[in-house]
Formats: sequence, C-alpha cells, structure tokens
Amino acid sequence: MERPARLCGLWALLLCAASGGRGGGVAAPTETQPPVTNLSVSVENLCTVIWTWDPPEGASPNCTLRYFSHFDNKQDKKIAPETHRSKEVPLNERICLQVGSQCSTNESDNPSILVEKCTPPPEGDPESAVTELQCVWHNLSYMKCTWLPGRNTSPDTNYTLYYWHSSLGKILQCEDIYREGQHIGCSFALTNLKDSSFEQHSVQIVVKDNAGKIRPSFNIVPLTSHVKPDPPHIKRLFFQNGNLYVQWKNPQNFYSRCLSYQVEVNNSQTETNDIFYVEEAKCQNSEFEGNLEGTICFMVPGVLPDTLNTVRIRVRTNKLCYEDDKLWSNWSQAMSIGENTDPTFYITMLLATPVIVAGAIIVLLLYLKRLKIIIFPPIPDPGKIFKEMFGDQNDDTLHWKKYDIYEKQTKEETDSVVLIENLKKASQ
Repeated sequence: MERPARLCGLWALLLCAASGGRGGGVAAPTETQPPVTNLSVSVENLCTVIWTWDPPEGASPNCTLRYFSHFDNKQDKKIAPETHRSKEVPLNERICLQVGSQCSTNESDNPSILVEKCTPPPEGDPESAVTELQCVWHNLSYMKCTWLPGRNTSPDTNYTLYYWHSSLGKILQCEDIYREGQHIGCSFALTNLKDSSFEQHSVQIVVKDNAGKIRPSFNIVPLTSHVKPDPPHIKRLFFQNGNLYVQWKNPQNFYSRCLSYQVEVNNSQTETNDIFYVEEAKCQNSEFEGNLEGTICFMVPGVLPDTLNTVRIRVRTNKLCYEDDKLWSNWSQAMSIGENTDPTFYITMLLATPVIVAGAIIVLLLYLKRLKIIIFPPIPDPGKIFKEMFGDQNDDTLHWKKYDIYEKQTKEETDSVVLIENLKKASQ
C-alpha cells in the first residue's frame, strides 16, 4: 500500500508543475519583440531635438513594453515606457537615435531590431561657419557671446545671433552686435533665471548671417558654467594684534557660499605680492560687529604695519553651486593701509630735477669762456711786455703822438693870431 501511495503523490506533483507552466502564471516571454514603427524626428526652439515613435505591431500581449534607446556610439542609454525622447544638443552635425522594443527594464535583454532616425546636417559650407563661439554669463545679469568669422566668409558679412531659454515664450534676436578686434560679439540681458531651479536650465544659441550664405553655428550654454562674477568692493582695512583684517562686499546676485576668493597683498618694503586663496572667508572680531549684512572678512597674517600695504581681491564661482570654477572676476579697486614716506617730496624732486639740470647746462654754455678764464687764468708773456715797453710802438701810441703834435700846432697858431691882433691895437 505504501508504494502506490508514493506513486500517486509523485504524479500529483508532476501535474501541478505542468499546470503551473501552462497556466496564467505570468512568465515573461522570451521571444524577440517586433521593432517600433513610425520613428520620426523634429526640432523645437533652437536646439531641442524630439524623437517620437509608435509601439510595435504584433507585440506579445503578455509583454510589458519598454523602449531601449541610445545615441551615436551607444551614448546616453535609456530604457523607459514613453514613446518619445528629447535632448538639447547643438545641431552642428547630424544626430542619430536608435530605438528598440523589449519586455523588461534589464539592459541585458536583447531588444528588437533597432530603428534609427537622424537629424539633417546643417546646410552650407562648413568652412563658412563661425568659429570659437563662446558665451559667458556675467554676474548673473547679462550673457556675452563672442566668435570669429569663418575661413570662407566675406569680410562684410552681417551676423545675427538668436537665443532661447525656458523662461522665454519665443526665440529672441540679440540686437547689440559689436566688434572687438578680430572677434565679433553680442550681449543680451539674462536676469530672470536666478530662481532655485536655474541649475536645470540652459541657453540655446545660434549664429548665422542675414542672407543665409554661411552655415549656422549652434551652442548650448548650461547656466551652471561659464559664470563670471563682478569684482568685489573692499570696504575697509585695519591692523590688530599684528594681523591685517580685510573686509569687502561680494558682487550682487551671489551667495557667499558659492564663491571662492583670492586676496593679493603688495608690501612696499619687500616689493612682493603675496596671494592668499580663500575658500571660506570668516573672521571673528569685534571690529566687524554692527556692519552691514553681506560683508565678508579675512585675516591676513604676518603683515608689517609700519609699511604701506596695498590690497585687492577677486572672486570666482566654486563647485558647491556651479560646475565651472575657472572664470575669475576682474581685480577689485586697490586699497592701501600703513605708513609710507610722503611721496610729495619725491614727486617734486622728480619733476624739478630735469629743470635744474637743463638750467645748469644753459648757464655753463653761456659762461663757459668766463669760467675757463677764472679757473685757468692766462700766463703773462714777458717778451710781449718788454716789446710793448721798448719795442716798436703800436698803433695806439702813434695815434696819441699825432694828437699831441696837432694840439701843439693849433696852440702856436692861436698864439700868433692873438699877438698880431695885439700889435694892431697898439699901433692904433
């Protein structure tokens, strides 16, 4: 009796296993699903590419469809139930997406045959497109884009820049086109993205010409990079306990935790520039109590108070809030503290020295002969002296001798006339 009972139990187990395999137990089908249909691509705004498709025809009813997709070179793989996919991408070249269907979210499961759809390449000569297209968001207030003309481009080409971001209802044209040497640029206001979600936004840019003769150039600028703050403003400097304290105010629109700092101290005595990198600017000091909110403090150690110290600061964004930390602001206006010799005397001497030297040169030129005589008096010539005393008489001596003879003759004639007149009077 035991053996037939065991056989009946084994048979029952086999029947249960068979019924479980055929029943509505929901085992995932292993057959390959058919490909998706009606895959199409379109472009919205300037650089938003959207792919859409329809579910495959003849898919297994027991399959929960998922769609496997990736871009060229199997980049950005994604498995999702949606029948569309979008991406912000600069359209400077053709972009292709491959899509297949499958029944699970496991990437190892083989999808259906992949269907591919690509965007058309930009029209125009690639050598005519602008180069080095770069955009910088200045102080979270305006964006400045610059570029160089293409190699195969006419010098009188009139460029146009269009831009778009999620806060705009439509594509706008940049009006402020200008030239800086070989570079061409355009600036536009960008202030309405300073909300808490701006990290998810980007600005789409395209540069082309009015006549449509050059190839368009596209660029996508994430708002977490390419940010350049304005320079900070130094409010005060003072010494205490052998340390120099610097207080400044950050540029507008930035939180202190999102900035890193660089403090430069130039000492007049050592003639060196000491640079301090500051990630977190704090200093506990009673001198700063009651100051305005938003000011930052940093203590510079080892600065000599009896010399002139000149301080300036610049800032940049850090990776706590932004992806890019390479764009420093310009240096702030310098501020000095400490003692130094009054420069007025040195400036006066610097200006007066050329005048004094020039006057001295003129005087020397005018009185050089007299100075030469005074410094090196002539030595008398004895021969000349004896010659003047005993030798031939010169012209001056002869002149005076002739004058004496003339005077004597005149006197004799006068005496003769007087004598004759006296005789005539006596005879009468």
